[in-house]
Amino acid sequence: MHDGDQVQEAVLTTLPQSFGGGPNEATAQQSIRSGASNNSTFGSSINLRGLGPTSTLTLYDGVRPALAGANGSFADISLIPSVAIDRIEVLTDGASAIYGTDAVAGVVNMRFRNRFEGFETRLRGATADGDFGDHQLGQIAGKRWSNGGAMVALEYTRSGRLAASDRPYVAEDLRPFGGPDYRSDYGNPGTIIADDGSIYGIPTGQNGTKLTAAQLIPGQQNRRDLQQAYDVLPSQKTLSGYASIDQDIGHGLSLFGNGFYARRSYDARQRQYGPSTVTVPVSNAFYVDPIGTHQPVSVDYDFLPDFGLETHSGMVNAFGLVGGVKADWAGWTIDLTGSYGHQRETLVRGNVINDTRLAAALADSNPATAFNVFGDGSNTNPTTIAAVRGSFSQASIAKNWSAGLHADGTLFDLPAGSVKLATGLDHRDERLAFSATSDRRATITHPMLAGLPGQRGINSIYGELSVPLLSPAMVSWFPGTLTLSLAGRIEHYSDFGTTRNPKIGLDWQPTPGLSVRASYGSSFRAPTFDELIGTSQNLYLPIALPDPKSPTGQTNVLELAGYPANLGPERTRTLTLGIDARPALVPGLTASATYFRIDYRDRLVSTSDDIFNYLVRRDVYQSLIQDNPPAALVASYYADPLFQNPFNIAASDIQAIVTGYTLNLARVVIDGFDFDIGYAHDLGSGKASIGVSGTRLFHINQRITPTAAVNDIVGMVGGPVKLRARGRASWSNDVFDASAFVNYTDGYTNQTVTPNEHIRPWTTVDLQVGVSVPAPGPAKSMRLSLSATNVFDRDPPYANLPLFDSALGYDPEQASAIGRVIAVQAIIGW
Repeated sequence: MHDGDQVQEAVLTTLPQSFGGGPNEATAQQSIRSGASNNSTFGSSINLRGLGPTSTLTLYDGVRPALAGANGSFADISLIPSVAIDRIEVLTDGASAIYGTDAVAGVVNMRFRNRFEGFETRLRGATADGDFGDHQLGQIAGKRWSNGGAMVALEYTRSGRLAASDRPYVAEDLRPFGGPDYRSDYGNPGTIIADDGSIYGIPTGQNGTKLTAAQLIPGQQNRRDLQQAYDVLPSQKTLSGYASIDQDIGHGLSLFGNGFYARRSYDARQRQYGPSTVTVPVSNAFYVDPIGTHQPVSVDYDFLPDFGLETHSGMVNAFGLVGGVKADWAGWTIDLTGSYGHQRETLVRGNVINDTRLAAALADSNPATAFNVFGDGSNTNPTTIAAVRGSFSQASIAKNWSAGLHADGTLFDLPAGSVKLATGLDHRDERLAFSATSDRRATITHPMLAGLPGQRGINSIYGELSVPLLSPAMVSWFPGTLTLSLAGRIEHYSDFGTTRNPKIGLDWQPTPGLSVRASYGSSFRAPTFDELIGTSQNLYLPIALPDPKSPTGQTNVLELAGYPANLGPERTRTLTLGIDARPALVPGLTASATYFRIDYRDRLVSTSDDIFNYLVRRDVYQSLIQDNPPAALVASYYADPLFQNPFNIAASDIQAIVTGYTLNLARVVIDGFDFDIGYAHDLGSGKASIGVSGTRLFHINQRITPTAAVNDIVGMVGGPVKLRARGRASWSNDVFDASAFVNYTDGYTNQTVTPNEHIRPWTTVDLQVGVSVPAPGPAKSMRLSLSATNVFDRDPPYANLPLFDSALGYDPEQASAIGRVIAVQAIIGW
């Protein structure tokens, strides 16, 4: 942690190995990739190497927390009080042999300040040029005594909303940036679609009560930029606490325990259901027939002036408890640990429409109570609007129990050194429950996630052996030391059976300050609960996809989205080769480089992530495309209860069926290298340091099916860029410190549009200064810091990103819309 950083999310996003895609508050409702669409309550996850948060294991002091999201698929790190965090350990290597499932891309372990002693207050305020801000108040207190200690920490954080209207590139109309106009066809005033399909714009400046066909504007589609009306980020309030205690009880035994509680509320103006095309019967009191057929008409209409902005508010309550006993005996450490985690998420969506009551109001012939969609603005009786207003709410509860027995120590001595063993047994039980209430149809319903498994039990046994093979004390002819590590884990899942994951490693230190290492192992990830839900929550959706072979440039298709039955686990094999150097000839110099290769089998990927490229890259996706489907098959999907048709595409216009399910892909191979080089040296009265770290990806070769062409997706929208790097320079002494960081995100290809477009690189600069000042009153110490993130207020690179029913002018997975943030922080010791 650094003195100017807001919370742990800010620290982790600066890691070159971290990818911004997946669940976080900026991608919620703007992306469906990497589980972002399941982030219903604006949590924050960690996504190492862009493999998704389900492939990154997040631990709180070595313990798995209850998971977040509507499907319990990620750990919400926004709930932990940052004042309680001592450090964040990041392992960017497959570690399922040691830690079990999820540790495919690596492990992130939040370490707490359990041995803190004293009193410390943290105050922080930040603003993004007045458009967005946050405030934070934290307090930690700790006491150590001769045979134990205790610590407690509390923190309150409040962040304001960031409106899209304050960021011109968060828009559907991209013409100011040289792009297309994606504005919605649903405007206010709206557009009438006559019985023969012709369109007529409703004029402005009138209330629809006396509108005539002669006043309509033939051929005009009234449009509106719906993105600009809503929020980029919600307002949030978080109250969190953490406490720990440890006590020696004699005879090498000690007891320990810790727990945390968090309550986070949020409020967002966010479009979920949006405007729609409504059918207006002839009986409507304000009915207008553009062509005199006396038939019902359709109206593309934005209800925002009538109902107000759609709202999305909710609450997250989470707590976790850990307790155990530790024994130190004959050079061995043995601990028995138990834990329980619980997280409840609730949300309410307001200002939404009950479709059944709307249809009745549109059929009403009474001008005093009928719904009027023929005017400019809101022209309907407020009582009618109140009667048509609906709602939606949902709740999910994730729980986990775990118990483990762990031991580590020295087995015996070899000529080259001591053989050490770490081994243990674990049991874990995971549960997920979901409920919802919807007032959007004729009756209030309580939709459930039919097919949700809801419970899983995992038993495991694991071990890690460290064997020194060679050393100068053993043989004179071998340079340095050579150590072998062997690890393995056997896990039995109640729903998947047994998996075995070994790992082998070698560490050669030819000279002091130089280490060469290699490891090879396998990893395993079980599907999340929602990935096992089967077909009950599928969506069958007609859409238009770009098609270079079509005369119009587009082809109407029927997309099949969701989950097929019988999805299986992911399996990977990971290879790493690395070198670490601290040369004695250059004191203060450190360097490391690691090559990694992750070979996925049966990788779980939502194929709909790249749906707009299906017809453009038929060499890749042809096996997922059924051209010229039988009319009876199309009709069966159109009649299915899971069918939706927001774009009013007729069944006779469907030219292909495309599979956009989440599938166990045949193979994905990722390779690249991480690097870090730094130099520190005394300078004047302090110490100066410089350095750079980064990740260079070579390939992400994806094969959808065994017969499909290999598609290298590195450096494309939806995945990591080829190069992310962070340069650093600092100087500090006991009183003053200053640091500067340069963050670089490589340019990449936008393959979601035809022809493909290049998204330029993004470089930002962060600065921070801190100083110790005389403490006021009874305080013992005070440290003030000033930080600036994105000092030059660089806008995200322009990106032409069409979404399912909207568009964006930037990529929230690669860049932040917040802009320059100035923060002031005070740390006061008592």
